[in-house]
Amino acid sequence: MDTRKPLLPDIAWRTAAWCAVLLLVTGVAAVAIWLCIALKTAVTPVLLALLGTALLGPVYRWLVARGVNRSVAAGLTCALLVAFAGGAGYIVVTAFIDTGDQIVRSLKDAGQWVIDHFGIARNTNVNNLVANARKLVEKFGASAAGGLLTGISLVGSLIATGVLALLLTFFFLRDSDRAVRLAHSVAPRGTGDLVEAMGRRAFEAVEGFMRGTTLIALIDAICITVGLLILRVPGAVGLGALVFAGAYIPYLGAFISGAVAVLVALVDRGVVIALWALGVVLAVQVLEGHVLQPLIQSRTVQMHPAMIMIALTAGASVAGVLGMLLAVPACAAAFGILGELRTRHAQDEPPSTPPSPSSPPNRS
Repeated sequence: MDTRKPLLPDIAWRTAAWCAVLLLVTGVAAVAIWLCIALKTAVTPVLLALLGTALLGPVYRWLVARGVNRSVAAGLTCALLVAFAGGAGYIVVTAFIDTGDQIVRSLKDAGQWVIDHFGIARNTNVNNLVANARKLVEKFGASAAGGLLTGISLVGSLIATGVLALLLTFFFLRDSDRAVRLAHSVAPRGTGDLVEAMGRRAFEAVEGFMRGTTLIALIDAICITVGLLILRVPGAVGLGALVFAGAYIPYLGAFISGAVAVLVALVDRGVVIALWALGVVLAVQVLEGHVLQPLIQSRTVQMHPAMIMIALTAGASVAGVLGMLLAVPACAAAFGILGELRTRHAQDEPPSTPPSPSSPPNRS
């Protein structure tokens, strides 16, 4: 009988196996991210088209269910997407053009007020801070697009990316039924159903995130804009547009847009109005966190705030602002896939056999 002891204990082998799995997953993820960065010219329109498809997919399915031809329904949905994106972009840009200078001037005055009243540094000048902030924003913005939209070709690249994303959205909507057959044909034998289920869960998570975030952003922007208009804070419409745009970056966008609104109110309307503006922002955030989020996004993948912040940081380090916008939908899709795998694994496990009742004690 062989009584030799194993070279390593069982816990060491298990730890080594998990480390190997983590290294393999990390390596695959790193290669995937590198390929996305290297092929960003093609990847960016695909990701934007997926977000657009997730946002207006219910409209397309509603049209098809009422007998509209698939191509016509996809075209009408794309037209609605153009109208929505163009209208939102026009409102945001117009609001910033009309009130941008006023907001920037108020922020400069707020920075100088903070320096004067709190004595941060006697030699500190708000203009120097603005110049440094501008350099930081330029540097951050240069990394945001990853070198894709730079120089003179900025407008042309934006137009090309938008047109390509719109065309891809049309084909994604019209030929969505073919994705199921493609998944079954590409997947290894016997795993077609699993690949289809994972794809559906991932897309449902992204779809829920896009619809829920857009509706919540619209409600937040309307509520904060109305509150700032009542308080007669200058640039209220522009600040509301900033709230709407920032809502697509969870937590961080709301914090930045709310801080800007309070600072503008502090300089132009005084401390009392600034406190009222802070109350409006906090009330809207409480409404969002306790009513809107559970009510609107109850069927989507729920992620812990710490996980969202980690995803935002990772997305910003990889692709700047664009990475921050895509980080949370990507994490939602990943959590949807993990949820499907966990459900399948739980179904495949054999039911545990209940322990047999112990024999009654001998009372003789």
